Amino acid sequence: MSADPTQTAAPSPSHVASEVLPAAWRVEIRLADDQYDPDGERLVAGAHELGIGTLRRARKVRGFLLSESYTRAEVEAIATELLADPVVDRWCLIDPRTAPPAPQAGTHRIVAAPLPGVMDPQARTVERLLRRTDRMPADGAPTIGTFRVFEVEGDLDAEQLDTVGRRLVANETIERLGIDAEGLPFGLPGGSARRGPVVVPIRELDEPGLERLSREGQLSLDLREMLEIQRHYAELDREPLLAELETIAQTWSEHCKHKTLTGVIEFEGERIDNLLRATIGHATRTLDKPWCWSVFVDNAGIVEFEGDWGVCFKVETHNHPSAIDPYGGAGTGIGGVIRDILGAGLGAKPIANTDAFFVGPLDLPDADLPRGSMHPRRILRGVVGGVRDYGNRMGIPTVNGGLWVHEGYIGNPLVYAGTVGLMRREHVDKVVMPGDLIVAVGGRTGRDGIHGATFSSIELSEDSETESSHAVQIGDPVTEKGVLDCLLEARDRGLYRALTDCGAGGFSSAVGEMGEKTGAEVHLDKVPLKYPGLTSHEIWISEAQERMVLAVPRERLEELLALFGSEDVEACVIGHFTDTKRLELFDEGESIGSMSMEFLHDGTPRPVRQATWSPPDLPDPGVPTSVDPGADLLALLGMPNISSREWIVREYDHEVQGRSVVKPLVGVRGDGPGDGAIVRPLDHSYRGLAITCGSNPEFGELDPYAMATWGIDEALRNAVAVGADPTRAAILDNFSWGNCNLPDRLGSLTKAAFGCRDAALAYGTPFISGKDSLNNEYRVGDRTLSIPPTLLISAIAPVPDVRRALTMDLKGGGTSVYLVGSSDARLGGSHYHILRGVRGGTVPAPDLERAPALMAALHGALAAGLGRACHDLSEGGLALAAAEMAFAGDMGLEIEVAAVDAGDGDGFAAALFGEAPTRWLVEVEVKDSSAFETALAGHPVQMIGRSTEAGGRLRVKDTSGALRIDLALDDLRRAHTGGFAG
Repeated sequence: MSADPTQTAAPSPSHVASEVLPAAWRVEIRLADDQYDPDGERLVAGAHELGIGTLRRARKVRGFLLSESYTRAEVEAIATELLADPVVDRWCLIDPRTAPPAPQAGTHRIVAAPLPGVMDPQARTVERLLRRTDRMPADGAPTIGTFRVFEVEGDLDAEQLDTVGRRLVANETIERLGIDAEGLPFGLPGGSARRGPVVVPIRELDEPGLERLSREGQLSLDLREMLEIQRHYAELDREPLLAELETIAQTWSEHCKHKTLTGVIEFEGERIDNLLRATIGHATRTLDKPWCWSVFVDNAGIVEFEGDWGVCFKVETHNHPSAIDPYGGAGTGIGGVIRDILGAGLGAKPIANTDAFFVGPLDLPDADLPRGSMHPRRILRGVVGGVRDYGNRMGIPTVNGGLWVHEGYIGNPLVYAGTVGLMRREHVDKVVMPGDLIVAVGGRTGRDGIHGATFSSIELSEDSETESSHAVQIGDPVTEKGVLDCLLEARDRGLYRALTDCGAGGFSSAVGEMGEKTGAEVHLDKVPLKYPGLTSHEIWISEAQERMVLAVPRERLEELLALFGSEDVEACVIGHFTDTKRLELFDEGESIGSMSMEFLHDGTPRPVRQATWSPPDLPDPGVPTSVDPGADLLALLGMPNISSREWIVREYDHEVQGRSVVKPLVGVRGDGPGDGAIVRPLDHSYRGLAITCGSNPEFGELDPYAMATWGIDEALRNAVAVGADPTRAAILDNFSWGNCNLPDRLGSLTKAAFGCRDAALAYGTPFISGKDSLNNEYRVGDRTLSIPPTLLISAIAPVPDVRRALTMDLKGGGTSVYLVGSSDARLGGSHYHILRGVRGGTVPAPDLERAPALMAALHGALAAGLGRACHDLSEGGLALAAAEMAFAGDMGLEIEVAAVDAGDGDGFAAALFGEAPTRWLVEVEVKDSSAFETALAGHPVQMIGRSTEAGGRLRVKDTSGALRIDLALDDLRRAHTGGFAG
């Protein structure tokens, strides 16, 4: 019996109307006519952006399909009491197998519903409500699904309706689109019911056959790896089983194994054995900080916070899934990293979330959009919504983040999600013992998310939307919240010895990693399923969300199951850990896999890759002349990487849990871009935790080493700006790169890794966790688009006393404003260069010999209360920082700026707009000026101006006294908020 490894496929997206009507009651809920409909307004605005100005009005309808075994009276009671808000909603009921009323003239219905087999969180929530209120029908299937409708008015032809439906309503990777006489998908998904062992002939395949097997099966393994698998099974004198081959592919995937960073690289005459260990790991080992409790060995890095309390931090990427389904990809990204925190040690309480989005130009003409990709506007709206809905519903504040716009992210966006957790020292260590039961808790297993690990290890293409739609996952934060609450209670009762999350690879990775040193036996027929029809290997590798795996002593099982049951969270035994050092898989009594843990985890052939790097062949554009610095400042304030993020921040709940001290937006009107967030983890202590980040892909294209050092400097100087101690900071690295099988891509990655090592050693700042995401490229025909080299640095650092925390807004009139740090004319990769339409030049890397001491000195001055406001100088330089401080504080500011040596270039423009690192603007009371200068003696610091009066102006003079910038604060504010607003 043989089979191709990819024997399942997602249903084909289609908006062709079905003749079959749902065998279900249909409840349609819409806002009353006098209620504002924000979703409808967004649809109208989106249609107008697409040039469809004839769409005049849209109203959203929420739909539910309920079992036909209910009586009409029962459905009416459910609609009234559970589904609709009697104050603002109006609802109607449609009988089973009855079509909805035909749209009126000039009105159309655009319908979207999840494809069969795709997770439907709303339906699951309704099902829970029905169960808890004792409304389950006799057939046991209360909820078939949900759908949504937009009723649109306007003179629209079929093509325009199709465009609105595809571009603004449905994501056809995971949803079916219907227009007017739609056919709603309903019932359970189809699929093979084949269970048991499936043999995959491999021993007689030639090299092209092995490559074809890997490609068509989405194993994402190269020829060398396929040959090693072939050799291994030849030694065993048998063919591999499908579940075994899938397990190897998941375990050996780039996403899970990090083969590039841990492999051998030959670069500039040097043979580097394990780049990760030689750079990131080397810095942390050399620094050997005693307050680092657990680094690089768990789901998150864990450091001491105060006493026996520690904090953990992890940032993950969810790039490829977010390219196909932005909302689901980002939502499950934040859901997955929350589970990383739950799986760190014996479990930590999540106290803060972070995010960072890197997308293509938001004003990209539709004609320039690569075939098969989504427009960056839709991607950005989707990923913001995904993080918003998952984090807000979990009750975890989203406190810090970033947005970067660059043409290199067209087709392949980057989506980073991070979570910070709080835990005690006693909960750091965990162990798996032979005999412990393998208990799965949380969500059920379905076909969503299959091949997520291997899909994330290859490039995207114009066909990814259909070929890899099965890798898309849909999150259910309500289920995960229940898992979180139960896990923390079970941890405190000592009901389990170890745990991890079901991330990439599902049970395959979770059980495989936990049982690596012992062995494990798993019975897949014990796994709760969302629906029948899954094959054995699908159950094993599915990445269905909200699942954790626990190692539970047998004597604690009954108490653990009772605890989870009390919160309506499923928990079941699916096997046990052994002492055989083998992975044994069974389904309904049949063996579907038997593997050596040693081969699974250590059998990967280590690649030897060649790496080269040369600086781009670009002339140095120097410093272009600024004819009107004021106009340039306004233009910079409105650039996508600088303009206000308020529309994003306001969608997130950053106050939940009551720990937030410094918010994402600060100032008199709450419109100032904060340098970092501060949370107060412990109620009994004023010690705070700063959370910051740093990144600049513009630098990566010119000098990846300098980009890395600058990124670390930015994350740390942001922390210093809000009052954190840089000597106790810990950092995370997230590398996102193109195809590192190409020597130039790998060379830039190698340069960046050594930049990380050198900067971490110089600043005395250990890396505690990290992640790489490679193969971020988008293939269209014979053309490949690669992202720019991108490194995100995230930092956490203690704030000795949150009562001394600082924000960036000016606080009063008549205060002194100091420039701390040195300016220069290195403008390579700067936004001033982007504004002028030039590229090239020298990237402003930090001075690693002097910068750490300057940071420590400034922190000392701020901790002593000598500063009223502090703002780091970053994108846009000194002029941007001054403008932001002024309008955030609604306070006038007058400064005098000295030109820097720029050769033949404009030295004044370089001083205004250069992006040299390790610089801050600090507001100081006049009475504290002398003490502030004394605290920074021996470091570059100069008083450059004073704040004036409330509602004043920003005035910038050169050293001759000439007034070069004179702008009203309202003009600055308008420029800053005038960009894309969701």
